[in-house]
Amino acid sequence: MIFKLTCKLFIGLVFIACVACEKDNPDRPANPLNGKTSAIFNPDKSYGSVTDIDGNEYKTIVIGDQTWMAENLRTTRYRNGEYIPNVLDSIEWAALTSGAYCTYNNTSSLDTIATYGLLYNWYAVDDERNIAPKGWRIPTIADWLILIDYLGGAEVASDKMKEVGNTHWEDPFQSNNSSGFTALPSGSRNYSRDYFGRGYYGGYWTASEYDDNSAGYLFLYYFDSKVWERINKKVNGYPARCIKE
Repeated sequence: MIFKLTCKLFIGLVFIACVACEKDNPDRPANPLNGKTSAIFNPDKSYGSVTDIDGNEYKTIVIGDQTWMAENLRTTRYRNGEYIPNVLDSIEWAALTSGAYCTYNNTSSLDTIATYGLLYNWYAVDDERNIAPKGWRIPTIADWLILIDYLGGAEVASDKMKEVGNTHWEDPFQSNNSSGFTALPSGSRNYSRDYFGRGYYGGYWTASEYDDNSAGYLFLYYFDSKVWERINKKVNGYPARCIKE
């Protein structure tokens, strides 16, 4: 009897110790399939956090009166728990009229995914099941313009948004990431050219629709200080950032 009680006590103590170790380990991701980002955030900024339905935790940053994710979205599920299809084949991707995601060059590297996020077509970011965490949403063009105006206008805002240095950007130009936004050159998946642009530009979907086939998006190049506002085909794959409601 004493032996059984001793064993139970020992097992209980081991369990408690293991739980304590997990809680005390700051590098342990909320999602065990989550990698570790290599993004370089602004050390002078104070970042918050938000967690998506997959358990991925993102840094957040207050810029003016807005609160943005400081990392690209990488959820594989809508807010209601339903999975977003991961489409690998380029021909299948080009024919889509519903939500899907992929990784750049179909990589399975968890650290790469944690750094650059996933690429979504516009149908995924516009889906009524919601791709953003609760209390967050995909920004409209108007939301982006408020951010750009706060950072001094489209001609200079890119420098204040892009990650500093050439760890990820091919040419860092004169970026300072003074906003803390930490934009990365995630590239895209083009319906005709497949994967393109990693290291050279980063684009972001907006929630603003242009017509049946096109929607608004914002992008930043490696070689200048400007934030470009354009429209693009909904079937193309781009990263997404979320803004707090």
